[in-house]
Amino acid sequence: MRLIRSRAERHRRGRLGLALDAAVVVALGALQTLAYTHTAWWPLPIATLAWLVWRLEATAPVRAALLSWLYGTAWLVAGTWWLYISLHRYGGLPAPLAVTAVWALSAALSIYLALAGWAYARWRRGAPGDVALFAALWLLAEAARALVFTGFPWVALGYSQVDAPLAAAAPWVGVYGIGALMAALAAAVVRWLRGGAGKGQARRWVPLAGLLVLATALSLAPRDFTRSSGALPVTLLQTNVPQDQKFDAAHLEQNLSWTVDALMNAPPGLAVAPETAVPLLPSQLADLAPGLWEGLRSHFAQAGRAALVGVPLGDFDRGYTNSVVGLSASIPATSDYRYDKHHLVPFGEFIPTGFRWFTQLMEIPLGDFNRGVVDPPSFEFGGQRIAPNICYEDLYGEELARRFEDPAQAPTVFANVSNLGWFGDSSALPQHLNISRMRSLELQRPMVRATNTGATAFIDHRGVVMARLPAFERGVLTATVDGRNGTTPFAWWAARGGLWPLIGLALLVVAAAALRFNADVNAKIDAKGRAPADAARSG
Repeated sequence: MRLIRSRAERHRRGRLGLALDAAVVVALGALQTLAYTHTAWWPLPIATLAWLVWRLEATAPVRAALLSWLYGTAWLVAGTWWLYISLHRYGGLPAPLAVTAVWALSAALSIYLALAGWAYARWRRGAPGDVALFAALWLLAEAARALVFTGFPWVALGYSQVDAPLAAAAPWVGVYGIGALMAALAAAVVRWLRGGAGKGQARRWVPLAGLLVLATALSLAPRDFTRSSGALPVTLLQTNVPQDQKFDAAHLEQNLSWTVDALMNAPPGLAVAPETAVPLLPSQLADLAPGLWEGLRSHFAQAGRAALVGVPLGDFDRGYTNSVVGLSASIPATSDYRYDKHHLVPFGEFIPTGFRWFTQLMEIPLGDFNRGVVDPPSFEFGGQRIAPNICYEDLYGEELARRFEDPAQAPTVFANVSNLGWFGDSSALPQHLNISRMRSLELQRPMVRATNTGATAFIDHRGVVMARLPAFERGVLTATVDGRNGTTPFAWWAARGGLWPLIGLALLVVAAAALRFNADVNAKIDAKGRAPADAARSG
Protein backbone atom coordinates (compact mmCIF):
# COMPACT_ATOMS: atom_id res chain seq x y z
CA MET A 1 0.00 0.00 0.00
CA ARG A 2 2.83 2.37 0.90
CA LEU A 3 4.47 1.61 -2.48
CA ILE A 4 1.22 2.38 -4.34
CA ARG A 5 0.90 5.70 -2.49
CA SER A 6 4.52 6.55 -3.32
CA ARG A 7 3.99 5.90 -7.01
CA ALA A 8 0.78 7.96 -7.04
CA GLU A 9 2.54 10.83 -5.29
CA ARG A 10 5.40 10.77 -7.78
CA HIS A 11 2.90 10.72 -10.65
CA ARG A 12 1.01 13.68 -9.20
CA ARG A 13 4.21 15.66 -8.68
CA GLY A 14 5.30 14.83 -12.21
CA ARG A 15 2.07 16.20 -13.63
CA LEU A 16 2.34 19.35 -11.51
CA GLY A 17 5.93 19.81 -12.64
CA LEU A 18 4.96 19.44 -16.28
CA ALA A 19 2.09 21.89 -15.88
CA LEU A 20 4.43 24.43 -14.25
CA ASP A 21 7.08 23.97 -16.94
CA ALA A 22 4.43 24.34 -19.65
CA ALA A 23 3.02 27.53 -18.12
CA VAL A 24 6.47 29.09 -17.82
CA VAL A 25 7.62 28.29 -21.37
CA VAL A 26 4.31 29.55 -22.80
CA ALA A 27 4.71 32.82 -20.90
CA LEU A 28 8.35 33.21 -21.95
CA GLY A 29 7.66 32.30 -25.58
CA ALA A 30 5.01 35.02 -25.76
CA LEU A 31 7.00 37.56 -23.74
CA GLN A 32 10.11 37.47 -25.93
CA THR A 33 8.16 38.86 -28.91
CA LEU A 34 8.30 42.29 -27.24
CA ALA A 35 11.89 42.59 -28.52
CA TYR A 36 10.66 42.62 -32.13
CA THR A 37 8.99 46.00 -31.61
CA HIS A 38 11.05 47.35 -28.66
CA THR A 39 14.50 46.53 -29.98
CA ALA A 40 16.27 47.88 -26.88
CA TRP A 41 15.00 44.70 -25.20
CA TRP A 42 17.20 42.54 -27.42
CA PRO A 43 18.60 40.44 -24.48
CA LEU A 44 15.07 39.19 -23.68
CA PRO A 45 14.86 36.46 -26.38
CA ILE A 46 18.30 35.15 -25.39
CA ALA A 47 17.22 34.95 -21.75
CA THR A 48 13.95 33.14 -22.54
CA LEU A 49 15.79 30.75 -24.83
CA ALA A 50 18.31 30.02 -22.07
CA TRP A 51 15.44 29.02 -19.79
CA LEU A 52 14.10 26.70 -22.48
CA VAL A 53 17.53 25.06 -22.84
CA TRP A 54 17.73 24.67 -19.05
CA ARG A 55 14.46 22.77 -19.00
CA LEU A 56 15.31 20.68 -22.07
CA GLU A 57 18.47 19.49 -20.35
CA ALA A 58 16.48 18.33 -17.32
CA THR A 59 13.80 16.30 -19.04
CA ALA A 60 13.16 13.34 -21.33
CA PRO A 61 13.00 13.74 -25.13
CA VAL A 62 9.20 13.48 -25.44
CA ARG A 63 8.63 16.08 -22.73
CA ALA A 64 11.34 18.26 -24.30
CA ALA A 65 9.47 18.12 -27.60
CA LEU A 66 6.26 19.20 -25.88
CA LEU A 67 7.92 22.12 -24.09
CA SER A 68 9.62 23.28 -27.30
CA TRP A 69 6.31 23.06 -29.19
CA LEU A 70 4.53 25.10 -26.51
CA TYR A 71 7.31 27.71 -26.52
CA GLY A 72 7.17 27.99 -30.31
CA THR A 73 3.37 28.12 -30.48
CA ALA A 74 3.18 30.89 -27.86
CA TRP A 75 5.99 32.77 -29.63
CA LEU A 76 4.25 32.68 -33.01
CA VAL A 77 0.76 33.41 -31.67
CA ALA A 78 2.06 36.46 -29.80
CA GLY A 79 4.19 37.54 -32.77
CA THR A 80 1.53 37.13 -35.48
CA TRP A 81 -1.77 37.61 -33.60
CA TRP A 82 -2.59 40.45 -36.02
CA LEU A 83 -3.44 37.82 -38.65
CA TYR A 84 -6.74 37.65 -36.76
CA ILE A 85 -7.52 41.22 -37.92
CA SER A 86 -7.11 40.34 -41.59
CA LEU A 87 -9.06 37.11 -41.26
CA HIS A 88 -11.95 38.42 -39.17
CA ARG A 89 -12.30 42.18 -39.56
CA TYR A 90 -11.46 42.40 -43.26
CA GLY A 91 -11.80 38.81 -44.43
CA GLY A 92 -15.17 38.23 -42.81
CA LEU A 93 -14.14 34.96 -41.15
CA PRO A 94 -16.15 34.25 -37.95
CA ALA A 95 -14.13 35.20 -34.87
CA PRO A 96 -13.85 31.67 -33.38
CA LEU A 97 -12.64 30.31 -36.70
CA ALA A 98 -10.16 33.18 -37.12
CA VAL A 99 -8.72 32.57 -33.64
CA THR A 100 -8.47 28.87 -34.38
CA ALA A 101 -6.74 29.56 -37.70
CA VAL A 102 -4.06 31.75 -36.09
CA TRP A 103 -3.45 29.14 -33.38
CA ALA A 104 -3.42 26.25 -35.86
CA LEU A 105 -0.88 27.99 -38.10
CA SER A 106 1.38 28.75 -35.13
CA ALA A 107 1.02 25.22 -33.77
CA ALA A 108 1.81 23.61 -37.12
CA LEU A 109 4.88 25.79 -37.69
CA SER A 110 6.14 24.94 -34.20
CA ILE A 111 6.40 21.24 -35.01
CA TYR A 112 9.89 21.94 -36.40
CA LEU A 113 10.91 23.36 -33.03
CA ALA A 114 9.36 20.36 -31.25
CA LEU A 115 11.52 18.03 -33.35
CA ALA A 116 14.57 20.14 -32.50
CA GLY A 117 13.76 19.94 -28.77
CA TRP A 118 13.36 16.17 -28.95
CA ALA A 119 16.66 15.76 -30.80
CA TYR A 120 18.53 17.98 -28.35
CA ALA A 121 17.25 16.10 -25.30
CA ARG A 122 18.05 12.80 -27.05
CA TRP A 123 21.53 13.51 -28.40
CA ARG A 124 23.09 15.97 -25.94
CA ARG A 125 26.03 14.62 -23.92
CA GLY A 126 26.42 17.18 -21.12
CA ALA A 127 29.54 18.51 -22.82
CA PRO A 128 30.61 21.80 -24.47
CA GLY A 129 29.62 20.35 -27.85
CA ASP A 130 25.97 20.62 -26.76
CA VAL A 131 26.18 24.34 -27.49
CA ALA A 132 26.88 23.72 -31.17
CA LEU A 133 24.20 21.00 -31.28
CA PHE A 134 21.48 23.32 -29.93
CA ALA A 135 22.50 26.14 -32.30
CA ALA A 136 22.43 23.77 -35.28
CA LEU A 137 19.04 22.32 -34.37
CA TRP A 138 17.61 25.80 -33.86
CA LEU A 139 18.91 26.91 -37.26
CA LEU A 140 17.37 23.86 -38.94
CA ALA A 141 14.00 24.51 -37.27
CA GLU A 142 13.98 28.14 -38.40
CA ALA A 143 15.15 27.24 -41.90
CA ALA A 144 12.34 24.68 -42.20
CA ARG A 145 9.82 27.33 -41.20
CA ALA A 146 11.30 29.63 -43.85
CA LEU A 147 11.34 27.12 -46.70
CA VAL A 148 8.76 24.34 -46.33
CA PHE A 149 5.40 24.95 -48.08
CA THR A 150 6.73 28.34 -49.37
CA GLY A 151 7.63 29.33 -45.81
CA PHE A 152 6.40 31.78 -43.19
CA PRO A 153 9.49 33.08 -41.37
CA TRP A 154 7.89 36.09 -39.65
CA VAL A 155 9.47 36.86 -36.22
CA ALA A 156 12.52 34.71 -36.90
CA LEU A 157 14.72 35.03 -33.82
CA GLY A 158 17.40 37.21 -35.44
CA TYR A 159 14.96 40.04 -36.21
CA SER A 160 15.02 40.97 -32.52
CA GLN A 161 18.69 41.97 -32.88
CA VAL A 162 18.65 44.83 -35.41
CA ASP A 163 19.86 47.24 -32.70
CA ALA A 164 21.98 44.72 -30.80
CA PRO A 165 25.71 43.89 -30.95
CA LEU A 166 24.95 40.71 -32.90
CA ALA A 167 23.70 42.87 -35.79
CA ALA A 168 27.39 43.02 -36.80
CA ALA A 169 27.01 39.40 -37.96
CA ALA A 170 24.23 40.22 -40.46
CA PRO A 171 26.45 40.89 -43.52
CA TRP A 172 28.30 37.63 -42.79
CA VAL A 173 25.66 35.05 -41.86
CA GLY A 174 22.26 36.75 -42.25
CA VAL A 175 19.25 36.63 -39.95
CA TYR A 176 19.30 32.82 -39.51
CA GLY A 177 22.97 32.85 -38.67
CA ILE A 178 22.23 35.49 -36.02
CA GLY A 179 19.45 33.26 -34.67
CA ALA A 180 21.90 30.37 -34.43
CA LEU A 181 24.41 32.58 -32.59
CA MET A 182 21.66 33.58 -30.13
CA ALA A 183 20.80 29.92 -29.58
CA ALA A 184 24.50 29.13 -29.03
CA LEU A 185 24.81 31.99 -26.54
CA ALA A 186 21.73 30.79 -24.62
CA ALA A 187 23.09 27.22 -24.47
CA ALA A 188 26.56 28.48 -23.48
CA VAL A 189 25.09 30.44 -20.58
CA VAL A 190 23.30 27.30 -19.39
CA ARG A 191 26.52 25.28 -19.74
CA TRP A 192 28.34 27.90 -17.63
CA LEU A 193 25.60 28.00 -14.97
CA ARG A 194 25.52 24.22 -14.64
CA GLY A 195 29.27 24.22 -14.06
CA GLY A 196 30.84 21.15 -12.57
CA ALA A 197 33.63 20.08 -10.26
CA GLY A 198 37.30 19.73 -11.09
CA LYS A 199 37.86 19.35 -14.79
CA GLY A 200 34.21 20.17 -15.51
CA GLN A 201 34.63 23.51 -13.75
CA ALA A 202 37.14 24.62 -16.37
CA ARG A 203 35.25 23.12 -19.32
CA ARG A 204 32.13 25.15 -18.57
CA TRP A 205 33.95 28.28 -19.73
CA VAL A 206 34.85 26.86 -23.14
CA PRO A 207 31.62 27.74 -25.04
CA LEU A 208 31.34 31.23 -23.55
CA ALA A 209 35.00 31.92 -24.25
CA GLY A 210 34.59 30.74 -27.85
CA LEU A 211 31.57 32.98 -28.38
CA LEU A 212 33.43 35.91 -26.82
CA VAL A 213 36.29 35.40 -29.29
CA LEU A 214 33.79 35.22 -32.15
CA ALA A 215 32.05 38.42 -31.01
CA THR A 216 35.41 40.19 -30.77
CA ALA A 217 36.35 39.00 -34.27
CA LEU A 218 33.06 40.29 -35.67
CA SER A 219 33.54 43.67 -34.02
CA LEU A 220 37.06 43.96 -35.48
CA ALA A 221 36.23 42.55 -38.92
CA PRO A 222 35.47 44.86 -41.88
CA ARG A 223 31.89 46.09 -41.71
CA ASP A 224 31.58 48.17 -44.86
CA PHE A 225 31.64 45.94 -47.92
CA THR A 226 30.05 48.54 -50.18
CA ARG A 227 30.77 51.94 -51.65
CA SER A 228 28.58 54.80 -52.78
CA SER A 229 27.05 54.63 -56.26
CA GLY A 230 25.69 58.17 -56.11
CA ALA A 231 22.72 60.08 -54.75
CA LEU A 232 19.10 59.61 -55.79
CA PRO A 233 16.22 61.89 -54.75
CA VAL A 234 13.20 59.78 -53.80
CA THR A 235 9.62 60.63 -52.84
CA LEU A 236 7.51 58.08 -50.98
CA LEU A 237 3.71 58.09 -50.88
CA GLN A 238 1.67 56.88 -47.90
CA THR A 239 -1.92 56.64 -49.14
CA ASN A 240 -3.56 55.66 -45.81
CA VAL A 241 -6.61 53.99 -47.35
CA PRO A 242 -8.52 51.90 -44.78
CA GLN A 243 -8.64 48.30 -45.96
CA ASP A 244 -12.43 48.21 -45.89
CA GLN A 245 -12.46 51.19 -48.30
CA LYS A 246 -9.68 50.09 -50.63
CA PHE A 247 -11.94 48.28 -53.10
CA ASP A 248 -15.12 50.22 -52.26
CA ALA A 249 -16.50 51.98 -55.35
CA ALA A 250 -17.68 54.90 -53.20
CA HIS A 251 -14.08 55.77 -52.25
CA LEU A 252 -12.08 54.58 -55.26
CA GLU A 253 -12.16 57.78 -57.29
CA GLN A 254 -11.20 60.00 -54.37
CA ASN A 255 -8.33 57.74 -53.30
CA LEU A 256 -7.07 57.38 -56.88
CA SER A 257 -7.23 61.12 -57.35
CA TRP A 258 -5.03 61.74 -54.30
CA THR A 259 -2.49 59.14 -55.45
CA VAL A 260 -2.27 60.57 -58.97
CA ASP A 261 -1.97 64.16 -57.70
CA ALA A 262 0.77 63.15 -55.26
CA LEU A 263 2.71 61.40 -58.04
CA MET A 264 2.31 64.37 -60.41
CA ASN A 265 3.37 66.89 -57.76
CA ALA A 266 6.39 64.93 -56.57
CA PRO A 267 9.69 66.78 -57.08
CA PRO A 268 12.14 65.54 -59.74
CA GLY A 269 13.59 62.14 -58.97
CA LEU A 270 11.97 58.80 -58.24
CA ALA A 271 8.42 58.65 -56.82
CA VAL A 272 7.23 55.40 -55.21
CA ALA A 273 3.59 54.50 -54.50
CA PRO A 274 2.55 51.58 -52.25
CA GLU A 275 1.40 48.07 -53.09
CA THR A 276 -1.88 48.19 -55.08
CA ALA A 277 -1.94 51.98 -54.78
CA VAL A 278 -4.01 51.55 -57.95
CA PRO A 279 -6.23 48.64 -56.80
CA LEU A 280 -7.84 47.87 -60.16
CA LEU A 281 -6.98 45.57 -63.03
CA PRO A 282 -6.24 47.41 -66.31
CA SER A 283 -9.70 46.81 -67.79
CA GLN A 284 -11.40 48.01 -64.61
CA LEU A 285 -9.18 51.09 -64.48
CA ALA A 286 -9.96 51.94 -68.10
CA ASP A 287 -13.65 51.97 -67.25
CA LEU A 288 -13.34 54.01 -64.04
CA ALA A 289 -10.55 56.44 -64.95
CA PRO A 290 -9.85 56.44 -68.70
CA GLY A 291 -6.56 58.08 -69.58
CA LEU A 292 -5.06 57.76 -66.09
CA TRP A 293 -2.06 55.66 -67.18
CA GLU A 294 -1.52 57.74 -70.29
CA GLY A 295 -1.35 60.88 -68.14
CA LEU A 296 1.15 59.30 -65.78
CA ARG A 297 3.28 58.01 -68.65
CA SER A 298 3.35 61.45 -70.24
CA HIS A 299 4.33 63.12 -66.97
CA PHE A 300 7.14 60.69 -66.16
CA ALA A 301 8.44 60.76 -69.71
CA GLN A 302 10.07 64.06 -68.70
CA ALA A 303 13.80 63.88 -68.09
CA GLY A 304 14.77 63.50 -64.46
CA ARG A 305 11.47 61.92 -63.40
CA ALA A 306 10.48 58.32 -62.74
CA ALA A 307 7.88 56.38 -60.76
CA LEU A 308 7.27 52.93 -59.32
CA VAL A 309 3.56 52.28 -58.76
CA GLY A 310 1.92 49.24 -57.17
CA VAL A 311 -0.90 47.85 -59.34
CA PRO A 312 -2.41 44.45 -60.21
CA LEU A 313 -1.88 43.45 -63.84
CA GLY A 314 -3.66 40.90 -66.06
CA ASP A 315 -7.30 39.84 -66.13
CA PHE A 316 -9.69 37.32 -64.59
CA ASP A 317 -9.54 34.98 -67.59
CA ARG A 318 -5.76 34.60 -68.02
CA GLY A 319 -4.79 35.35 -64.43
CA TYR A 320 -3.32 38.39 -62.73
CA THR A 321 -0.24 39.41 -60.79
CA ASN A 322 0.57 41.66 -57.85
CA SER A 323 2.91 44.02 -59.65
CA VAL A 324 4.92 47.21 -59.69
CA VAL A 325 4.98 49.30 -62.88
CA GLY A 326 7.96 51.53 -63.61
CA LEU A 327 7.63 54.72 -65.65
CA SER A 328 10.48 56.90 -66.95
CA ALA A 329 11.71 58.65 -70.08
CA SER A 330 14.03 55.73 -70.93
CA ILE A 331 11.15 53.23 -71.06
CA PRO A 332 8.92 53.14 -74.17
CA ALA A 333 5.30 54.00 -73.46
CA THR A 334 4.22 50.71 -75.02
CA SER A 335 6.33 48.54 -72.68
CA ASP A 336 6.43 49.80 -69.09
CA TYR A 337 8.94 48.30 -66.67
CA ARG A 338 7.17 45.53 -64.78
CA TYR A 339 7.96 43.65 -61.60
CA ASP A 340 5.63 40.79 -60.59
CA LYS A 341 5.58 39.51 -57.03
CA HIS A 342 7.12 36.06 -56.74
CA HIS A 343 6.74 35.06 -53.09
CA LEU A 344 3.01 35.08 -52.53
CA VAL A 345 1.23 35.05 -49.17
CA PRO A 346 -0.64 31.77 -48.52
CA PHE A 347 -4.44 32.21 -48.43
CA GLY A 348 -4.18 35.97 -49.09
CA GLU A 349 -2.49 35.74 -52.51
CA PHE A 350 -2.53 32.07 -53.42
CA ILE A 351 -4.65 29.14 -52.33
CA PRO A 352 -2.71 26.13 -51.00
CA THR A 353 -3.84 22.77 -52.32
CA GLY A 354 -6.84 21.51 -50.36
CA PHE A 355 -7.67 24.85 -48.74
CA ARG A 356 -10.00 26.47 -51.27
CA TRP A 357 -12.87 25.80 -48.85
CA PHE A 358 -11.09 27.98 -46.28
CA THR A 359 -10.49 30.93 -48.61
CA GLN A 360 -14.08 30.75 -49.84
CA LEU A 361 -15.18 31.55 -46.28
CA MET A 362 -13.46 34.94 -46.59
CA GLU A 363 -14.09 38.05 -48.64
CA ILE A 364 -10.67 38.78 -50.13
CA PRO A 365 -10.66 40.32 -53.63
CA LEU A 366 -7.86 39.32 -56.03
CA GLY A 367 -6.89 36.40 -53.81
CA ASP A 368 -5.27 33.99 -56.27
CA PHE A 369 -2.34 35.68 -58.04
CA ASN A 370 0.11 34.24 -60.53
CA ARG A 371 3.79 34.22 -59.56
CA GLY A 372 6.55 36.33 -61.05
CA VAL A 373 10.18 35.28 -61.52
CA VAL A 374 12.59 35.11 -58.57
CA ASP A 375 15.38 37.42 -59.80
CA PRO A 376 13.98 39.95 -62.32
CA PRO A 377 16.00 42.87 -63.70
CA SER A 378 16.18 46.08 -61.71
CA PHE A 379 14.54 49.36 -62.66
CA GLU A 380 17.31 51.67 -63.88
CA PHE A 381 17.05 55.38 -63.23
CA GLY A 382 19.37 58.20 -62.22
CA GLY A 383 22.46 55.99 -62.43
CA GLN A 384 20.93 53.53 -59.93
CA ARG A 385 19.51 50.03 -60.21
CA ILE A 386 16.36 49.97 -58.07
CA ALA A 387 15.04 46.52 -57.14
CA PRO A 388 11.37 46.44 -56.14
CA ASN A 389 9.97 43.88 -53.73
CA ILE A 390 6.38 43.65 -52.59
CA CYS A 391 5.19 43.40 -48.99
CA TYR A 392 6.53 40.34 -47.19
CA GLU A 393 8.95 39.41 -49.98
CA ASP A 394 11.55 41.27 -47.96
CA LEU A 395 11.39 38.47 -45.38
CA TYR A 396 13.37 36.35 -47.80
CA GLY A 397 16.88 37.76 -47.76
CA GLU A 398 18.21 34.68 -49.54
CA GLU A 399 15.86 35.41 -52.47
CA LEU A 400 16.80 39.10 -52.63
CA ALA A 401 20.44 37.97 -52.54
CA ARG A 402 19.97 36.06 -55.80
CA ARG A 403 20.06 39.42 -57.55
CA PHE A 404 23.73 39.75 -56.55
CA GLU A 405 25.05 36.79 -58.52
CA ASP A 406 26.17 39.19 -61.27
CA PRO A 407 27.78 42.16 -59.47
CA ALA A 408 27.45 44.33 -62.58
CA GLN A 409 23.65 43.98 -62.45
CA ALA A 410 23.20 43.88 -58.68
CA PRO A 411 20.73 46.39 -57.19
CA THR A 412 22.07 49.59 -55.70
CA VAL A 413 18.76 50.42 -53.94
CA PHE A 414 15.84 48.26 -52.77
CA ALA A 415 12.27 49.58 -52.86
CA ASN A 416 9.63 47.81 -50.79
CA VAL A 417 5.99 48.59 -51.51
CA SER A 418 3.53 47.26 -48.94
CA ASN A 419 -0.05 47.34 -47.75
CA LEU A 420 -0.29 46.41 -44.09
CA GLY A 421 -3.74 47.94 -43.87
CA TRP A 422 -4.95 44.34 -43.59
CA PHE A 423 -3.52 44.20 -40.06
CA GLY A 424 -4.80 47.44 -38.55
CA ASP A 425 -2.92 49.35 -35.87
CA SER A 426 -0.88 46.38 -34.70
CA SER A 427 2.67 45.22 -34.07
CA ALA A 428 2.86 44.06 -37.70
CA LEU A 429 3.96 47.56 -38.74
CA PRO A 430 7.07 47.99 -36.55
CA GLN A 431 7.92 44.30 -37.03
CA HIS A 432 7.94 44.74 -40.81
CA LEU A 433 10.06 47.89 -40.54
CA ASN A 434 12.68 45.94 -38.60
CA ILE A 435 12.56 43.13 -41.14
CA SER A 436 13.45 45.66 -43.84
CA ARG A 437 16.23 46.97 -41.63
CA MET A 438 17.67 43.47 -41.38
CA ARG A 439 17.74 43.21 -45.19
CA SER A 440 19.71 46.47 -45.31
CA LEU A 441 22.14 45.07 -42.74
CA GLU A 442 22.58 41.80 -44.63
CA LEU A 443 22.96 43.26 -48.12
CA GLN A 444 24.24 46.75 -47.23
CA ARG A 445 21.76 48.46 -49.49
CA PRO A 446 19.35 51.28 -48.66
CA MET A 447 15.72 50.22 -48.50
CA VAL A 448 12.98 52.75 -49.29
CA ARG A 449 9.53 51.72 -48.06
CA ALA A 450 6.31 53.12 -49.54
CA THR A 451 3.34 51.72 -47.62
CA ASN A 452 -0.40 52.27 -47.38
CA THR A 453 -0.71 52.78 -43.61
CA GLY A 454 2.93 52.56 -42.40
CA ALA A 455 5.75 52.30 -41.83
CA THR A 456 6.79 54.47 -44.79
CA ALA A 457 10.49 55.12 -44.27
CA PHE A 458 14.00 55.59 -45.62
CA ILE A 459 16.52 53.04 -44.32
CA ASP A 460 20.21 53.49 -45.10
CA HIS A 461 22.67 50.71 -45.94
CA ARG A 462 23.55 50.31 -42.26
CA GLY A 463 19.94 49.54 -41.30
CA VAL A 464 19.35 52.97 -39.74
CA VAL A 465 15.94 54.62 -40.22
CA MET A 466 16.81 58.04 -41.62
CA ALA A 467 13.25 59.38 -41.93
CA ARG A 468 9.72 58.05 -41.65
CA LEU A 469 6.09 59.15 -41.75
CA PRO A 470 3.73 58.67 -38.79
CA ALA A 471 1.55 55.61 -39.27
CA PHE A 472 -2.08 56.01 -40.36
CA GLU A 473 -1.58 59.47 -41.83
CA ARG A 474 -1.79 60.32 -45.50
CA GLY A 475 1.40 62.00 -46.59
CA VAL A 476 4.51 62.32 -48.74
CA LEU A 477 8.11 61.86 -47.61
CA THR A 478 11.11 63.05 -49.61
CA ALA A 479 14.81 62.37 -49.04
CA THR A 480 18.04 61.70 -50.91
CA VAL A 481 19.19 58.09 -50.95
CA ASP A 482 22.83 57.00 -51.19
CA GLY A 483 22.89 53.99 -53.53
CA ARG A 484 25.59 51.36 -52.99
CA ASN A 485 27.79 49.05 -55.04
CA GLY A 486 29.66 46.03 -53.72
CA THR A 487 28.74 42.66 -52.24
CA THR A 488 28.60 41.47 -48.63
CA PRO A 489 29.74 37.93 -47.75
CA PHE A 490 26.11 37.00 -47.07
CA ALA A 491 24.99 38.32 -50.47
CA TRP A 492 27.82 36.41 -52.17
CA TRP A 493 27.11 32.95 -50.70
CA ALA A 494 23.32 33.30 -50.52
CA ALA A 495 23.23 34.36 -54.20
CA ARG A 496 24.82 31.04 -55.12
CA GLY A 497 23.46 28.64 -52.52
CA GLY A 498 20.47 30.22 -50.79
CA LEU A 499 20.29 29.06 -47.19
CA TRP A 500 21.87 25.70 -48.00
CA PRO A 501 25.42 26.54 -46.87
CA LEU A 502 24.07 27.24 -43.36
CA ILE A 503 21.73 24.25 -43.51
CA GLY A 504 24.54 21.96 -44.67
CA LEU A 505 26.81 23.05 -41.81
CA ALA A 506 24.01 22.54 -39.29
CA LEU A 507 23.24 19.08 -40.68
CA LEU A 508 26.90 18.08 -40.26
CA VAL A 509 26.84 19.16 -36.60
CA VAL A 510 23.60 17.27 -35.92
CA ALA A 511 24.77 14.16 -37.78
CA ALA A 512 27.99 14.12 -35.76
CA ALA A 513 26.01 14.37 -32.51
CA ALA A 514 23.67 11.54 -33.56
CA LEU A 515 26.60 9.32 -34.53
CA ARG A 516 28.34 9.99 -31.21
CA PHE A 517 25.14 9.12 -29.37
CA ASN A 518 24.76 5.84 -31.25
CA ALA A 519 28.42 5.00 -30.63
CA ASP A 520 27.96 5.64 -26.88
CA VAL A 521 24.86 3.43 -26.81
CA ASN A 522 26.64 0.60 -28.62
CA ALA A 523 29.62 0.91 -26.31
CA LYS A 524 27.34 0.57 -23.26
CA ILE A 525 25.62 -2.46 -24.77
CA ASP A 526 29.00 -4.06 -25.49
CA ALA A 527 30.18 -3.31 -21.97
CA LYS A 528 27.08 -4.93 -20.45
CA GLY A 529 27.54 -7.95 -22.71
CA ARG A 530 31.19 -8.39 -21.69
CA ALA A 531 30.57 -8.10 -17.96
CA PRO A 532 28.79 -11.50 -17.50
CA ALA A 533 31.41 -13.22 -19.63
CA ASP A 534 34.24 -11.74 -17.55
CA ALA A 535 32.48 -12.84 -14.37
CA ALA A 536 32.11 -16.41 -15.69
CA ARG A 537 35.80 -16.61 -16.61
CA SER A 538 36.89 -15.33 -13.22
CA GLY A 539 34.59 -17.89 -11.54
